[in-house]
Amino acid sequence: MTKEINAVEFAQDLIRCKSITPADDGALDTLERVLSDMGFVCTRLPFQEEGTPRIDNLYARRGTASPNLCFAGHTDVVPTGDESNWSDDPFAATIRDGVLYGRGATDMKGAVAAFVAAVSRVEGENGSISLLITGDEEGPAVNGTRKMLVALDEMGEKLDMCIVGEPTNPNALGEMIKIGRRGSMNMRLDVIGTQGHAAYPHLADNPVPRLHKLLGALRVGHWDEGTDRFLPSNLEVTALSTDAQAFNVIPGRATAMFNIRFSDLHTGASIAEEIRAQFDSVGVDYELDVAIKGEAFLCEPGALAHALQDASKAQLGKAPEFSTTGGTSDARYIKDYAEVAEFGLVSQSMHKIDENANVADIETLANIYEDVIRRLLK
Repeated sequence: MTKEINAVEFAQDLIRCKSITPADDGALDTLERVLSDMGFVCTRLPFQEEGTPRIDNLYARRGTASPNLCFAGHTDVVPTGDESNWSDDPFAATIRDGVLYGRGATDMKGAVAAFVAAVSRVEGENGSISLLITGDEEGPAVNGTRKMLVALDEMGEKLDMCIVGEPTNPNALGEMIKIGRRGSMNMRLDVIGTQGHAAYPHLADNPVPRLHKLLGALRVGHWDEGTDRFLPSNLEVTALSTDAQAFNVIPGRATAMFNIRFSDLHTGASIAEEIRAQFDSVGVDYELDVAIKGEAFLCEPGALAHALQDASKAQLGKAPEFSTTGGTSDARYIKDYAEVAEFGLVSQSMHKIDENANVADIETLANIYEDVIRRLLK
């Protein structure tokens, strides 16, 4: 019989690994040791794209039969900011008044620990259980889940259903299951001029007025009314800057950056085409850099999503709603390989000073994950 894992204690073990992207600091080793003792075959999948740090990743599987129920998550965390502003050492994993404090408690070492604890209570499943854990979700995200999925596919590994343990609940555990996400894209708009002295504008070419004209043609805010499953597509200007370093210097370059979150009424390519048309109508020279971070996607609720909903209702007395709100996640890659649904802890404190998770929530999440495993594999 496998030794039962305490979800909260294991979350503390993971939090104490200072795994700020791209560092690992033993987080994957800690996870692998426990999973190996539980009968999982563990495979490390390191990747390094040119110009980026080498990242280690972990795939662990118990069983060989189908279906393969996978849990996808990450052990890397965002930087702490000024640690003097934390009430405790952000990597001490302090518990105070029923709350676990530490970087990664919510996003998402608490959910990883909850799933491991759930698996430790289940043996003899009819199928397989696996974990796909990356060390590159909070950083550039180029050496993590996306490359892992390609490698696993080449190895003949098939994922049938996948829970992503992102903190999906806005205020309380059991509110929301993510079944899709809006697309996300970033754009950088540059206008080139000629630097000069502010007192001699005839000897310079100020790009700022031209940037202003271009932004005037840009459709900021909502692009549509949304759909039954998606919030409206939205464009926000996020930064304005020039290369001027003094009040009396006319800049040589003016830059605007903006982010678009879009529903399935659009694609990244169609939005880029429309924005270029808006700028072209102004008749001003510009440079536009487009980075599509992920297309909008929707996984209609299937066996996995309904099992999560039913298990949460059994534990908490209410059924979470299906939603596509919030930012993007690695589910955008996984949906091409398996039915995917996201369900984790409460998102209120993620990436904040004093990030935290209720001890009771971690324990309840482990119960929900255990119930899901039993519903799908027993």
